[in-house]
Amino acid sequence: MTTRNVDVPVPADRLWSGLLNSLLEARHLSADETDWVMEEVMCGRAAPSRLAALLVALRAKGETTDEIEGLTRAMRRHAVPLRVEGPAVDIVGTGGDGSDSVNISTMSAVVAAGAGARVVKHGNRSASSRCGSADVLEELGVVLDLPSAELAEVAQEVGITFCFAPLFHPSLRHAAPTRRELGIRTVFNLLGPLTNPARPSASAVGVADARAAAPMAGVLARQGVSALVFRGDDGMDELTVTTTSTVWSIQNGEVREETFDPRSIGIPLASPADLLGGDRAHNARIVHDLLDGAPVHRGVRDAVLLSAAAGLAALDPSDAPVAQRLGAAVDRAAAALDSGAAAAVLEHWAAATGKRSGSL
Repeated sequence: MTTRNVDVPVPADRLWSGLLNSLLEARHLSADETDWVMEEVMCGRAAPSRLAALLVALRAKGETTDEIEGLTRAMRRHAVPLRVEGPAVDIVGTGGDGSDSVNISTMSAVVAAGAGARVVKHGNRSASSRCGSADVLEELGVVLDLPSAELAEVAQEVGITFCFAPLFHPSLRHAAPTRRELGIRTVFNLLGPLTNPARPSASAVGVADARAAAPMAGVLARQGVSALVFRGDDGMDELTVTTTSTVWSIQNGEVREETFDPRSIGIPLASPADLLGGDRAHNARIVHDLLDGAPVHRGVRDAVLLSAAAGLAALDPSDAPVAQRLGAAVDRAAAALDSGAAAAVLEHWAAATGKRSGSL
């Protein structure tokens, strides 16, 4: 296979045909091959029909670590950089779990920042639920469309900032029509958590697709990131509070798989119905209620604390079992929530972005 860095006169048509035939025969592609594919996409050279065929074939076969790594490599090259100083963490999920839950990772990002972590959250508007991270943050008064340098200032000033994916990955516009027309989950749903333009040192990543979690953990290991990757055994892209979760702990390029039961750290099981969200106004009210100490369902509070704990634990690598790490971090997250520190972060965040946008 010819990559973009090798000057061999093989027509792109033949390269595409070769890749598609390989996938149809259930053969895996190399990282260099998928890097070439994404370069074609990002430069607007990939025909929609070819891209659609490749996405469907990859999904049917199941994406490997090499294949995902090559795609992320090209995406990261084309991304608008965001330079944030010091250790930072992203708390993010792939979405697509069909749960229509409240914005757990968004709330947990605020709580983790309240506990002293620097959080650089990478996200977008909703694709499958009624309210994505960008939707609820806008409803809460956080301005998203700021220049990269100003978003970096907000991270230093407040301890949290948000990378709105369309602003940092403009070349993905070439793939957007094909993704919309397909209307199914594809490898693109896996790439967001792996292509944060700030390249944070740590990540807490929820994955909905059971087949994709381990390969995604492998990509993060190759990126040199300290991370926790998890999938609820109920199918949620969260450390679920309705049953157990499978967790992949990544440190120093090594991946360790464990099973986590929230009851092992004193968190009782909840019902999936306890976590249901709504539109952006509804979910924003839940955020305010949680941060302000108003009554919310115990399951929502526990899910947010557990997700925030995953981010805090990812920032603090340890060889201890994941339950021990999460148990200690939950206490830090609860203190940030109950002291009002998390609420203060959200208020400061909205003010800092509003001031820079001229809306305040």
